[in-house]
Amino acid sequence: MRPTKRFLILAAALTFSAQLAHAADLRIGLQEDPDALDPDQARTFVGRIVFASLCDKLVDISPDLKIVPMLATGWAWSDDGKALTMTLRKGVTFQDGTPFDAEAVKYNITRSQTFDLSRRKAEVKSIASVDVVDPYTVKFNLSTPDATLLSQLADRAGMMISPTAAQKEGADFALNPVCSGPFKFVQRVQQDKIVLEKYAGYYDADKIHFDRVIFRPIPDTTVRLANLRAGDLDLIERMAPTDLASAKADPKLQTASAVSIGYQGITVNIANTDQAKNPLGQNKLVRQALSLAIDRDALNQVVFNGAFAPGNQPFPPTSPWYDKDLPIQPRDVAKAKALLKQAGLDKVSFELQTANSPDAQQVAQVIQSMAAEAGMDIKIVTKEFATMLKDQTAGAYQATQVGWSGRVDPDGNLYGFVVTGAGLNDGHYSNPEVDKLMNEARLSTDEAKRKTAYDAAQKILLDELPIIYLYHPVWLWASTAKLQGFVPYADGMIRLQNVSLKN
Repeated sequence: MRPTKRFLILAAALTFSAQLAHAADLRIGLQEDPDALDPDQARTFVGRIVFASLCDKLVDISPDLKIVPMLATGWAWSDDGKALTMTLRKGVTFQDGTPFDAEAVKYNITRSQTFDLSRRKAEVKSIASVDVVDPYTVKFNLSTPDATLLSQLADRAGMMISPTAAQKEGADFALNPVCSGPFKFVQRVQQDKIVLEKYAGYYDADKIHFDRVIFRPIPDTTVRLANLRAGDLDLIERMAPTDLASAKADPKLQTASAVSIGYQGITVNIANTDQAKNPLGQNKLVRQALSLAIDRDALNQVVFNGAFAPGNQPFPPTSPWYDKDLPIQPRDVAKAKALLKQAGLDKVSFELQTANSPDAQQVAQVIQSMAAEAGMDIKIVTKEFATMLKDQTAGAYQATQVGWSGRVDPDGNLYGFVVTGAGLNDGHYSNPEVDKLMNEARLSTDEAKRKTAYDAAQKILLDELPIIYLYHPVWLWASTAKLQGFVPYADGMIRLQNVSLKN
């Protein structure tokens, strides 16, 4: 009897310990596998979700999209708008023990500007020099006033990485990233998982309630939700709108949502390698015809049960930056055919690459069907998301159905994608007048002047259509009902401060 009783007590203790260990892990289902885990090299939305746990920024945003302190506790602009001085948080260390201070900030900005593989160059282009005023005060001297800089520092350009690790690893930093966030990097298995572990030295550690965070890329939204229902995940991002009703009805689950500040669209290869040498890439009339062939309302209803917002600009119709004088054009197949004829074409064929998620594929299929009625033969090429972006950067594409998660400042939804030579301008679109207007908008902190510049740029862009905008998502999350403290943000990020799992 005694051995049996002792065995039962031991088994119960082990079970309880296992439950505690499980409760200390948070398992998050992502829609894609992130690209490089280096804030300077990265470009994916899901990468930013991982960075939210791995890399703190100089400033962050609040749920109502205001800039708030993070690693910088305060800041002030000079009277002429050409200098930004920041006071830094004391007692912060990177996850390898390297102190965070003004020298570290200077190193990070310099790396973003000069690192060969950096995609942040355009975002910090206005910074002419960085002064270390004292160990915890840093001053950014600007070549011209830049109203967008704070919002850039609230994103990847403001994510602070360890100078010690970055200098040691060079271009391979993404394989073993070291930042200043609440969780440190442990392991990555491509297409399977990314494992982070709580950093004991984190300055705000009392707000972190998990020992580990495990991110799992699961492109299929149905499978991702099934894993949540089965208890194999605790939280999933971008739940399918078609699953919202059933998730809300499940007592074991809870949902959260936020209207996105981003967009989805078709990015066209205008001049990046010989792949651009096709009617879609070379003739704006063909792009105009494609846009007119698409019924954006029907697309939203068919794929998203009407949950999303149809769009034709980089800002949703609810945004103050949206140009109401340029509304969505209704579908007009006859006019689309006439435009093709004006371009000297009866039929057009091109490839449209898309991610391997069910929603993305369905969007592409609906577009394919609509375009066919206007005389356009679209071949859909499905790729893993990171591969798709890599090919897009290299110019190995004709058109891509792809989106952008959105930024607080309107510059973040436009500049990098349409200005000549900008880091995210994969189609190599170039128009000097657009460049001029976009740079003018960066120089002023007067919102009315900026709006005038953006509206003028939009008139050109909606005529030339290097990007054909389709819709604006609504971020949908689902989680176990045990999850507490999760706050939805319009940028779609998952911030884990004050989030926990109840017993």
